[in-house]
Amino acid sequence: HMSIPQYKNDLGVQSIEIGVRNFQCIGETPPMDHPHIYLTMGSGIRKVCLYCNTEYVLNQSLSPEQTIPEGCHEGFVDETLR
Repeated sequence: HMSIPQYKNDLGVQSIEIGVRNFQCIGETPPMDHPHIYLTMGSGIRKVCLYCNTEYVLNQSLSPEQTIPEGCHEGFVDETLR
């Protein structure tokens, strides 16, 4: 099974650096979240969430739990539950 990292933008920043290409954006910490949507960068290095307009930028030196700025990782979605 695979765990997909979830990210949030409580800080309201324009862009967040993450260490993975496949992830889920939840907007903000619940209950202020938007629908949790799966995003993929494909072969690119950035992806913009269509709900909250947050830009995610790939930084391969980061682990799935790390973000720049800090504090934007919410948790993981277990793919076996889908």
